[in-house]
Amino acid sequence: MAAPPLQASAPNPLRRPIVRMFLVAVLCTLSYFLGSYSTHRGTYSGASSSSSSSSSSLLQDHPPNCFQPNFTTHNRFSPPLHFEPHHTLTLPREPQQNLQLFSFCAKKFTDYCPCQDPLRERQFSGERRLRKERHCPGSSERLRCLVPRPAGYRRPFPWPKSRDYAWFKNVPFPRLTESKKSQNWIRLQGDQFVFPGGGTSFPKGVKGYVDEIKQIVPLKFGNIRTVLDTGCGVASFGASLMDYNILTMSIAPRDSHEAQVQFALERGLPAMLGVLSNYRLPFPSRAFDMAHCSRCLVPWTDGLYLMEIDRILRPGGYWVLSGPPINWRVNYKGWERPGKDLENEQTSLEDLARRLCWKKIAERRSIAVWRKPTNHVHCIQKLKAWKSPQFCSTLDSDAGWYTKMDPCISPLPQVKDVHDISGGALEKWPKRLNAAPPRISSQTMDGITVRTFNEDNQLWRRRISYYGIILKSLTNGKYRNVMDMNAGFGGFAAALAKYPVWVINVIPFDAKNNTLGIVYERGLIGTYMNWCEAFSTYPRTYDLIHANGVFSMYMEKCDIVDILLEMYRILRPDGAVIIRDHVDILVKVKGITDRMRWNAKILHSEKGPFHSEKVLLVDNSE
Repeated sequence: MAAPPLQASAPNPLRRPIVRMFLVAVLCTLSYFLGSYSTHRGTYSGASSSSSSSSSSLLQDHPPNCFQPNFTTHNRFSPPLHFEPHHTLTLPREPQQNLQLFSFCAKKFTDYCPCQDPLRERQFSGERRLRKERHCPGSSERLRCLVPRPAGYRRPFPWPKSRDYAWFKNVPFPRLTESKKSQNWIRLQGDQFVFPGGGTSFPKGVKGYVDEIKQIVPLKFGNIRTVLDTGCGVASFGASLMDYNILTMSIAPRDSHEAQVQFALERGLPAMLGVLSNYRLPFPSRAFDMAHCSRCLVPWTDGLYLMEIDRILRPGGYWVLSGPPINWRVNYKGWERPGKDLENEQTSLEDLARRLCWKKIAERRSIAVWRKPTNHVHCIQKLKAWKSPQFCSTLDSDAGWYTKMDPCISPLPQVKDVHDISGGALEKWPKRLNAAPPRISSQTMDGITVRTFNEDNQLWRRRISYYGIILKSLTNGKYRNVMDMNAGFGGFAAALAKYPVWVINVIPFDAKNNTLGIVYERGLIGTYMNWCEAFSTYPRTYDLIHANGVFSMYMEKCDIVDILLEMYRILRPDGAVIIRDHVDILVKVKGITDRMRWNAKILHSEKGPFHSEKVLLVDNSE
């Protein structure tokens, strides 16, 4: 009799691929949420033993919820984070007492400007003011110490009081009070400087001087927004233009007029160390609605410097000149110069302006005003007859970082009609701020569209809203002078426009996209820069510094210690810094800022705890 057939055993469900995949997914999900729970509890305050008590109290008040969406980080202050166990970058943690703190520099470096050092400039020729250009120290010459504040330093007066007053001990240079006493630049009253609004061409006050210009140039209607003032003194001209919502970039070299740019910045006014010499100014073409010179000691009849003003002026922009040789028949004795020399100088100046195709629109008393053409249609025909000067044929008109000046006219973008404005018409201020700039709407920049511009605006509005949560003093008027070290389209500055601040928008000269022209078309101001070098300013001149992706950009280019020490030099003692970057970069940065004695902490960005982009906040007022 045959044996009964063997019955097949029941299949093991765990051997089915789909079941095994499901179990793996469940385990991974559980692991993810457990890890998230642990991350929520972590803190990073910079000291090794500071997290346990604060974490427990935080959990008692706010029980962790692994399913809480990231956007809820907008609703309350994000606690400092502890990252090392969860990221690839590992830093050996030193006890605070074992940190090798940076020492303070000697007192003689209190007002040190590395690239405008009077000792170094003596090595260069005085011809064409070459020695007043930037001459930065090599890597072996850089200071690795903290620039000290002067004895008795006090927090500057808040805006707008700072426009008229400054503490003497913050800028302890009384020379201008004597050398410019008759011109009413600045007075010393007790422990304070007072700025009565005088200047070389307007000793009785800048208001009457601006009123004269206003009769010629439309200052009141939003057409004029960005102005360049060369040889600015203590920037009283720029201060007066603020009454018209006009933003003036004031430039002057470090010269015998001791600390004039430092006075301007102490007043809360935009200013930089700069000079017309051999290199172009660090601005793009078509940047300024108006340029101004009031006895600024620039030899305009040389031709080269007026061509540079032509490059940075917008189509239809104005050039305002007061002082020699204007109105020489009346003033030649006071200027102690022969009348014939001044007459020849004015004749040469008029001829040069004509060859630039400028039109002189007025000369009243001591002020003359020329206007640049809105396009070069007629100018092309005129230059064929004159032969000199000619249009530049090779240089990028926007290049402005260590770019040699050439004796040629920077050509304007072509137009279809003689009545068109080269490069496109700009909106009046304030509509100009958020309207798509012509450099974008004309689709001349690869990969940059009106849509990307609008999205960038929205992004920075959200970010500024979040910054206001983590840095309460951002919105209460404490800050005035602000720097954005990597400004992009200027979205950070645009989002701050409702606050009483001004922002210098810095574009690294080798950034993927040269967007500084876009910044200026929005009615904002800025400059080119290489952050491997020092900035053209005095110590303690900025209240708030913002650095978005700067350290990722420069990590392989130079030592980031030098960048951070430069930030320390230009930041006011109770100022703030916001650094946005990848968490691994920020952990390394924080290791340096701890040695700089800064009160720094790493926080979530508005993207929440599960994103690698974080924010390092320094608030020295705490």
